Amino acid sequence: MRKRGMALAAVVGMAALGIGGTAVAEPVEAAGRIDRGVVQAALDKLTTEGGAAGAQVRVTDGRDRFTARSGVAEIGGDKPVPLDGRFRIGSITKTFVSTVVLQLVGEGRVGLDEPVGTYLPGLVPDGITVRHLLQHTSGLHNYTQSLPLDPAGFETIRYKRWEPRELVAIATAKPLDFPPGTAWNYSNTNYVVAGLLIEEVTGRPYAEAVERRVLRPLGLRSTSVPGDRVGVPGPHAHGYYRVDGKDVDVTRLNPSVAYAAGEMISTTADLDRFLDALLDGRLLAPAQMAELTRTTPVSGGYGLGIEASQLPCGVTVYGHGGGIPGYSSYLGSTRDTKTRLAGSFTSAPADGNGAGTEELLNEVFC
Repeated sequence: MRKRGMALAAVVGMAALGIGGTAVAEPVEAAGRIDRGVVQAALDKLTTEGGAAGAQVRVTDGRDRFTARSGVAEIGGDKPVPLDGRFRIGSITKTFVSTVVLQLVGEGRVGLDEPVGTYLPGLVPDGITVRHLLQHTSGLHNYTQSLPLDPAGFETIRYKRWEPRELVAIATAKPLDFPPGTAWNYSNTNYVVAGLLIEEVTGRPYAEAVERRVLRPLGLRSTSVPGDRVGVPGPHAHGYYRVDGKDVDVTRLNPSVAYAAGEMISTTADLDRFLDALLDGRLLAPAQMAELTRTTPVSGGYGLGIEASQLPCGVTVYGHGGGIPGYSSYLGSTRDTKTRLAGSFTSAPADGNGAGTEELLNEVFC
């Protein structure tokens, strides 16, 4: 549940709410090129000027690995953000879902260029293929644009249980934004349909496919697909919305509103391990790996559930960003996986300007 672009400037809202953090090293053989002090200063800027209440990141620089944090786990307290904390990852969920669909493609059970109607008759307009879904070129209206997800309206649907077909119906009640394959538009509807596709092909909930095919093989024990569960398990920082000048804790919510487009919960350690395995080719066969990162003039830098973003210094970063009420997240890596960044940022989207974002990305990747 996010807009195009992986910039951490999506972390907006709470200004002047942080406490200093600490960069914590993991066992390494030699120091890396990334200056931990610069990373820490960037996080402190995010939590004092940029709008984040709390921030935690995990950085991989070759064999050098470290974590850093800034801000507070809960507004009004002085407890720091947990370095191993869990958080709602929002649209990074899409990368997990795309991985499962591509595995099914590799097994011959799904065709990338087959119409969605082959598997889910009548669900979406004719002419939309599986590839269109994964690459956001279907033209399907983004259903979240029709929901009250702004701070003032979110409380009215915060605990509502949504059925995925109900979300699709919101989108298909509107005309296509453009003919399939002719343009690009980020639409959460695409991945709700992708989740239903997985369920139709496997005969089981899509969450089980993600768990069996990705989470268990990689040992991602702190990652979950919550369904209707409203809480965030384990240690975690709280997420906030700012409503009428007041900070509202929205940590607890029913994530079925996001379903396969953005409901998952994880940690920076698990996300880092996932992206490393994915880009190293340990989850997909070579043919599907090529499809994962293939872009088109229409899709820009967006592949199939993963985005290639070129930073001003010329380095291309592969990954995805995520956002859901209270939380923003980021996951990125160089193609050779030697340099990686996973982060979570809690905020009350209102007044923040994302200060510190540019410094963080430049220091890690440039």
